[in-house]
Amino acid sequence: MLSHNGNPVIEIKEVVKRFPAGDMEITVLSGVSFRVQAGEFLSVVGPSGNGKSTLLNMITGIDRPSEGEIIVTGRQVHRMSEEELAIWRGEHVGIIFQFFQMLPALSLQDNIILPMDLAEKFTPKERRTRAAHLLETVGLADQMDKLPSMVSGGQQQRAAIARALANDPPLLIADEPTGNLDARTAHEVFELFTRVVDQGKTLLIVTHDKELVRRVPRVIEILDGRITRDECVRLTQVSEMLAADKQGAAV
Repeated sequence: MLSHNGNPVIEIKEVVKRFPAGDMEITVLSGVSFRVQAGEFLSVVGPSGNGKSTLLNMITGIDRPSEGEIIVTGRQVHRMSEEELAIWRGEHVGIIFQFFQMLPALSLQDNIILPMDLAEKFTPKERRTRAAHLLETVGLADQMDKLPSMVSGGQQQRAAIARALANDPPLLIADEPTGNLDARTAHEVFELFTRVVDQGKTLLIVTHDKELVRRVPRVIEILDGRITRDECVRLTQVSEMLAADKQGAAV
């Protein structure tokens, strides 16, 4: 467990999750506990069906634990109403999906404006300016008026990252963010993630991408519903790996 000053952004306390299965119950998570401090970049890994996505859904308030507590950005997420959760998510959490989830009838810029509209953040002019700035940040300034179907999967994922940042949330959650991308594009998305964390965001990803996992500073492994590994890679080691990757890409 990492030791930091200040309150954690995510605090999971003895979480148990059961699902009904006919006359029985299946326990997916069994007493899971961990903390994530502000500015951390970590991945949650493990075989399919071991509770990773369930955990993600509870952190974002989509699902609730059978037992235990889910505290995110200082709020007891498991005790909030659906209305409270919708408002809280709009302010505090940016979610990046595997399949991008861009609205097909809206331009990339309008897709990024939408979360600001829903949260009623900024003025209409500020929303458009901010969306343009975020698209420029992820290298899509010249694509902002295009529909999602007119750009590549990698460009859609970069736009999805910009959308997740629209309301300036402290926490970003990414579910298999490189699952549909080729190796080169996945590397570009990872570099975007490191820049976002360098700017002070907290980022948690669920992934099966071994190349991505080996470059993330902290890894939590879930097996049979329990945490079997929670370890940190030295930041110097991460820097060395990134430098090696860049050198290899340049060859």
